[in-house]
Amino acid sequence: MPKTYKHLYPQVCGFDNLYLAHRQARKGGKRKHAEVAEFEHNLGENLLLLREELLTHAYRPGPYRSFIVVERKARKISAAPYRDRVVHHALINVLEPIFEPRFIHDTYANRAGKGTHRALDRAQWFARRFPYALQCDVREFFPSVDHAILLDLIARHVACPDTLWLIERILESGAGILSDCYTPVYFPGDDLFAVSRPRGLPIGNLTSQHWANLYLHPLDLFVKQELRCPAYLRYSDDFLLFAADKPTLHRWRDEIIAFLQTLRLTLHEEKAQVFPVRDGIDFLGWRLFPHYRRLRRDNVRYALRRLRRQQAAFARGELSQEALSASVRAWVAHAAHGNTYCLRRRILRRFVFHQE
Repeated sequence: MPKTYKHLYPQVCGFDNLYLAHRQARKGGKRKHAEVAEFEHNLGENLLLLREELLTHAYRPGPYRSFIVVERKARKISAAPYRDRVVHHALINVLEPIFEPRFIHDTYANRAGKGTHRALDRAQWFARRFPYALQCDVREFFPSVDHAILLDLIARHVACPDTLWLIERILESGAGILSDCYTPVYFPGDDLFAVSRPRGLPIGNLTSQHWANLYLHPLDLFVKQELRCPAYLRYSDDFLLFAADKPTLHRWRDEIIAFLQTLRLTLHEEKAQVFPVRDGIDFLGWRLFPHYRRLRRDNVRYALRRLRRQQAAFARGELSQEALSASVRAWVAHAAHGNTYCLRRRILRRFVFHQE
């Protein structure tokens, strides 16, 4: 039997934890936002009121503000009100130490000490040792996350009724946010009402990021323990398997498709292909080869468009030199994780920044 944790809610609602959650939620320049400034204006009073609402179960999440972000593809991002983001941080501060030790080593999204560059390094390490790879991603993952299945996964370790009550409220607040991004799928045993099951995690929530890892944790265990794949890694809903021969990977592909049905998920089957690693792997915005890597062309085009926008904004005085410098340095540091020296020189020589 897995270990369960009780009496977590006093930790979630503790004033010190809520204050810490506020400090976490305002990071990244968010102190300049009006709703953050308003919350901070009467910080002690607002935290005490929020604590009282949580303790008495009077807390109700507010409406999301949704907008479309276009990078490689259009994504619907949903921002919760600031006080709700404080609650999300307070909850994850308590839940993360419970679930984090249970995750496998080779899952890299939204985990301390992991991230995209560690995932790229690991994928390239595998590519040097195995000649073939299977690349998969889950179809419409965040819109497809089934609330009943997620709650069951959480309840296997969290036996605190009050904490589960709060988790249910947060899930309910996001149900249907991504319904326009979901294509109904019927699984074996479904009735006509299956499409009405509560589902969906808003992209942009801290809780969504952590619960996405938890939701796919059974897949990680299946691949490692049942398929016994020695070379596997996952970043959110994108994952790679490596092997010495193609038939093994084709068999694993079929078994993964069948297993994902237990989580009410499907693969992009047309994209789930087996190929030689020497042909290169499109992963996390890069083209990986066993001994070198390059930025994808669409990522280079996106970087150029962003630099042009920043050049124009700086010329108009709408972007400070400090913000511009930080943004350019961040992109250069990211690009430096690949074989991009000549690319970086060529791009940066094209831009001269001056104010009118």
